[in-house]
Formats: sequence, structure tokens, C-alpha cells
Amino acid sequence: MALIIKAHHLIGFSLLYFAGIFGIGLFFDLVNASYFIIPLVLYLWMMPSKLYSKKWHRFFLYGLFFIFIYILLFNAVSEWFFWDEFNSRYNFIAVDYLIYTTEVIGNIRQSYPVEYIIAAVFLIDIFIIYLIKPAIKLSQVEFVRFKKRSLQALMLLVLPVLSFFLVKSSYKNFSDNAAVNELSGNGIYELFAAYRNNELDYQRFYATIDDKKAFTELRQLVKTPESKFTSDGNGIERTITNAGPEKKMNVILISVESLSAEYLGIFGNAKGITPQLDSLSQHCMTFMKLYATGTRTVRGLEALSLCVPPTPGQSIVRRPMNENLFSLSTVFNKKGYVSNYFYGGYGFFDNMNYFFSNNGYGVIDRSYLKDNEIDYENVWGVADENLFSLVQRETGKIYKSGKPFFAHVMTTSNHRPFTYPEGRINIPSKTNRDGAVKYTDYAIAKFIADAKKEPWFSNTVFVIVADHCASSAGKTELPVENYHIPLFIYSPGNIQPGRIDRLMSQIDIGPTLLGLLNFSYTSKFYGYDLFKLENGKERVFISTYEKLGYIKNDKMIILSPNKEVETYFVNFKKDSLTKTANDKVLLNEAIAWYQCASYSFKRGLMKSF
Repeated sequence: MALIIKAHHLIGFSLLYFAGIFGIGLFFDLVNASYFIIPLVLYLWMMPSKLYSKKWHRFFLYGLFFIFIYILLFNAVSEWFFWDEFNSRYNFIAVDYLIYTTEVIGNIRQSYPVEYIIAAVFLIDIFIIYLIKPAIKLSQVEFVRFKKRSLQALMLLVLPVLSFFLVKSSYKNFSDNAAVNELSGNGIYELFAAYRNNELDYQRFYATIDDKKAFTELRQLVKTPESKFTSDGNGIERTITNAGPEKKMNVILISVESLSAEYLGIFGNAKGITPQLDSLSQHCMTFMKLYATGTRTVRGLEALSLCVPPTPGQSIVRRPMNENLFSLSTVFNKKGYVSNYFYGGYGFFDNMNYFFSNNGYGVIDRSYLKDNEIDYENVWGVADENLFSLVQRETGKIYKSGKPFFAHVMTTSNHRPFTYPEGRINIPSKTNRDGAVKYTDYAIAKFIADAKKEPWFSNTVFVIVADHCASSAGKTELPVENYHIPLFIYSPGNIQPGRIDRLMSQIDIGPTLLGLLNFSYTSKFYGYDLFKLENGKERVFISTYEKLGYIKNDKMIILSPNKEVETYFVNFKKDSLTKTANDKVLLNEAIAWYQCASYSFKRGLMKSF
């Protein structure tokens, strides 16, 4: 009921929806209960009656029930706040975050009044124990023989076994409204269902075509006028040839945490929370129709560094066997650059240090800063302005060595709990995301202003892009508007300002950047150089951890587990989807992109040369 009230704007009023939410929801509550009671069933089954009836044992039972009820109450509160953040029951993100307890617990403590919540739950738990005391006391005087207890226990224990094999999380998806389907589930059940589906094998779960046919299709799709394949068969290795001299310019790629396009004035926001970026956009090559590949930072880092479509399950940044892959640093390093990844937090989070250090990047994170160099920090990292000062310091050292540099910078300030140094902007710290966005806007502008004083500025390209949007939830499972992100390429005197209105994927940024530098190289990228691409070939990839979307022209294919396929018309102006008959040509394209990307990573075809 509480979540329905919270999500009323997403579900509207429908008797069918309410019937499904409560009817299917009750079913999943019972399924979850069958799992949840296993420890108690085993305990009651094996406890000898003589010990069970002892007076002291009553207090042990009170304590046992207190723990179980506390878990349920605390989970209910946690689900409320998780929905507040993601408009969803627990999902893959919740599983993912449980691995990083230091950051997540720290983030929760800084974002919410945890002590008061714990105290309130404690008091409610005590009240419930008081209400059920008579039932617990009564159980001690009703003698049940072991044989009868065994029968009862086995009947109760067979339920979770049957549920494990017969019940699937997808059974809750009875409507075309994603929020309604989420409300029809059970939070704890969804948490473990997400854990079981942490890794999703494309060949097993998704629609496929013959591998040879898939690569034949993909090679036709990925071929552009400036490229030439270097081998036949599987694989997309090709030479990229750009005429004229190469521009050995420094590159600073800033991936901004959760910077949705909807926050910027140039995309229609009237709050004035990005005045600096809105002003800077007039002097940039500004891309108006760029879409992120996923909903997590690691997915954005994957798209920006590897230029590969999102494959189901974990981002490649987090997977085993992700070393020595063909990446942006592969190209830059072969051109004599020094490539570094900068992060405002500690890079062990999300496996960032391991991934980047094993793929051609030096890693420079929070540990490179002394305490007196930090104006403010929270559990995710230092204030963005301190991160940019670190970038300025370290790139200056490389410049003095006589080498060009490539710096990929990942910010953290635009993240809950939305805290930052006071006095920088007119919104107090920890107010809301608007304040965090405006502070990040301020920090980027300050960095650009400081960089103008550096001797390397005139020969440097700044790329400013989001890693993903602030929210990925909506009325549809893949709400296209919640993947729309900004991209600015800034280099006065080198890059001609202007607005680019062509559809563009996050995986196209790397090849487009290399094209602007006029680089010739051997490529394994799946992305396009947008300025070499023939009209009509533009496409976009968007995803959750299990849903894979492919958008081209005005249609979107969605590939889902159990080899499900759906096709929708996309109205970008109204941000709406209309289901339509499957388009066989477009479907084969979507399958080719995703199937070949999954195949290539699994078979080592993405490895560097």
C-alpha cells in the first residue's frame, strides 16, 4: 500500500492493476515466506519437547521472533528507500551494491537518519512481540510428538523446494506497466532472484541466429567508408584510415556521474542548475541525441573505454577475464600517449582499479590526495573540484615529460547523499540532486577556467559526457528518455562549435573522438565515427541488466530472457512507446550486434593486439 501511494504517478488508477498487485503480490509473499521460515521450521522440528516446554525457553523464543520480525520490518523500510532511489523492488543493483558494504553503508548513513530508523523499528518490533506473546506461550503447552512434527516440517519444507524449481520472478509481469509489475513482486524474493541471475549467458537466454550469419550481418553493419576488414569470418577487426596529418592533441574525457540531459537548460530544463555547461555549450560541438547504454557507472565506463554494446548481466568492467582488451587506451598508447584513469573515490569499488590497470591505463584515485588537498569528501569520493585539481597536477607532470596525455576522469559529487563544499553555489549541501548537479556544473567550469592558464590548454580536447542518467525507471521497462545524456566536445581553435542532431550511442564517442583527431589505426570497436557514417545507419543501444534495447529510426527491438522479443515504435518527442509487429530485418540486426558482442568477449575476440 505504501509503495502504491509512492508510485501512484507511474501506475494511475486501474482495478486490473490493483487486483494483480495484491493477488500476484500475495502469491510471491507466500513463496518468500516458504523460504524465510526454513530456519524456524528446522529449529522447531529438532528441538526436544522437554527442552521446548521449559520456562526459560520462552524468552529464547521471544528473542528468536524478535530477530525475524526485525528483519522483516527493516526490509520494509529499506524497500521504501530503494524504491525512492530506483523506482523498483530490489534488483541486480541491490545485489551488486551488497558486495561493497563500506561504500553502500556509508552512503546510507550519510543520506538517511539511520539511527532514528533503527530505533523506530526496534520499538515497533517490541510492540509486535507483545501482541504475539500469548501465541508463543501457548505453543509451549501444546505437546506435539516428533513423528507429527516431522510430517508438518516436511510439508513446509517441500514448499520452497517446489518454488525453487517452479516459480520464476517473471511470473509477476502481468501488465505492460513496469512499475505495476514491480509492485506485484516481493522485495526479498526479487533480491535472491536477481542474485541467481547475476550472470546471463546470451546464447542460453536470448533470441539467436546462426553465429556465422550473425557475424556476416554485423560486418555489414559495422563497415563504414573509412574502414577495411583485415580478416574474413568471425570478428570485426578492421583498419581505420583518415587522410591527412594526425592531430596529437591531449584529451581529457570527463564522465560525469548521473548527468541526465533533462537537467540541462539546453535540453529544456528551466531551473537554471547548469548555467556553466549551458554557456559552455555555445563554444562546443554539442551532441543533442546521445543515449547511454546502461544504468550504472560501470556500464558507462565500459561503453566509453571499450566502445562495445552492453551485454546481459554484469558490465565487462566487473567480469572475470577482462584483461588486455582493445580499448581507447590501446589506440592512444600506440600513438605515444600516457593514458590514465582518474577517480575521486577509492578505485577498488566496482573493480575499476583492476579493470583499468589491466587495460592500458594508469590508475590515479583518492589515495593520491593528501588530507590538506581535500575540501570535502563523502563515502563515494572527494569533491569534484579536488578531483580536477588532481587531474591538473598529474597531467602537468606528463606534459613536462614531453608526451601527450589521455585522461579519463570519473566524477562522484552528483551522487546521493548530494553533499559538497558549502559556499560554492546558492543551494546548500545535502539539499537534493539539483544542488549536486549545480555543484558539478560549477566544478567543471572551474576546471576549464584553471586549465586555460596551463601551457597545454591550447592543444587539448575536452570531452564532457554523462556515465548514465540519474534514473532509469519509468512506465516502460526501457524508458528511452531515461537514457538521454549530454555530450560536449570543447577545444577552442581546434574543434568547430555547433549542434549535432544525429542519433548517437555512447559507444560511438571513442571512434568519433579518434576521427576528430584524424587518427588512423586498427580497430575492434563496435562504435561508429559519426562524421564518417552514412545517413540512415545511426542506431542506439540501451539496456538494464537483462533487457537489451536496439533503436534505429523510429523503432526499438527489446530482447529479453527466455528468448522473448518485442518491437515498439519510439516517439522521441513524447517519450512514448507503442507496441507493433516484429520487424524481421531490424530484429536480425539487433540480435547480430548483441550476440556477436557476447560471443566475442566470451571467445577472447575483444583482446588487444
